[in-house]
Amino acid sequence: MPFDRGSFSFTIFDIAGEIPENFAALFLPGKAGTLDSVTSEVQLGWVTGKHLLDTNIDETTISRSGAYYLTLRQAVRKIPASLLNALCQREEQAFLAANPGRDYVSGKDKKRIKEDVMERHINKMPPALSGIPMLLEPHSKQLYLGATSMTQIDLFIDQFYRATKLEPLQLTPASILDREFHTVPAMLPTLELTGNPANQVEPQPGRDFLTWLLFYAEKTGKITIGSNDFDIMIEAPLLLAGDGEAHGSQEATIKNGDSPLRSAEVKAALSVGKKLRKAKIALTRDDNSIWSGTFDADTFAFGSFKLPESEEMHPDEVFADRIRALGDFREAWCEYFKIFAKAMLEDFENTQRELRQWIKDREAI
Repeated sequence: MPFDRGSFSFTIFDIAGEIPENFAALFLPGKAGTLDSVTSEVQLGWVTGKHLLDTNIDETTISRSGAYYLTLRQAVRKIPASLLNALCQREEQAFLAANPGRDYVSGKDKKRIKEDVMERHINKMPPALSGIPMLLEPHSKQLYLGATSMTQIDLFIDQFYRATKLEPLQLTPASILDREFHTVPAMLPTLELTGNPANQVEPQPGRDFLTWLLFYAEKTGKITIGSNDFDIMIEAPLLLAGDGEAHGSQEATIKNGDSPLRSAEVKAALSVGKKLRKAKIALTRDDNSIWSGTFDADTFAFGSFKLPESEEMHPDEVFADRIRALGDFREAWCEYFKIFAKAMLEDFENTQRELRQWIKDREAI
């Protein structure tokens, strides 16, 4: 499963409300059914984090290294499109042969034949299984969800709330601003990189943050949390996006492996007001720990993400290390955003001036 090993994609949530002691029991009414019960309608149900067939849900099976590990399973039977077409064509030819006065199959008959084919063959198809894994750290009430699309996120939140009556709140600029500064995104000034007020667009604090983070990474990149020093790097591939005719092409993608500091394409895109929407990030800590992956500023989601290598050998100890690494990354990421938000809220004019000068002066080859 994604959180056990290797790279994965995820979004971060906080849980509003207290985690009940009978947490596991809340998922029993909605646990996944048997495979025999799967039909052509999508069946949703909960399984443990071990695998998509483990419906044995209790406190011991969903608890691992002090965290809760479950998966929302989706199961459905489907006839592959090519097979369905072939079966329907065979039945249509048989229909014409049985009706010699007919030289074509009407739309109504085609529909009836397809429905009949589906009914007769659907249960012969193996169930297709997929899952949305979640990892919940009950003490910090932080939830990590192995999904980045809004469709999957909304589906998970709906099913999680049905089971627990707890509402996950995604980590976004809005949630950090509310928690740390008691304000809303509308109160955060919007960066305008060209100095032309006509280029002003709708506020997009995620893109402003990622663009500022590139500036900050090239300026210093460092933060300190407790006794640990962190450094951030922004790397290709990069996606810069803008709005309006003043920005020319809507998006600019830089895929080369050179440092963004040396990219003429990045300088050109920033110079016309485009902002970073996606980028590869690498976070390092002074103990040689490295976190890396992609970040989407619009969805505040992370993809192809790699955690620091664990030195432990036992799977449970490795898993515990990965949970701690996720928490450490979340804390550092929020710290970078807080530095950005403080600069924007308390010293916006100077911050914007520095970014414009940085764009003007940055090297490009």
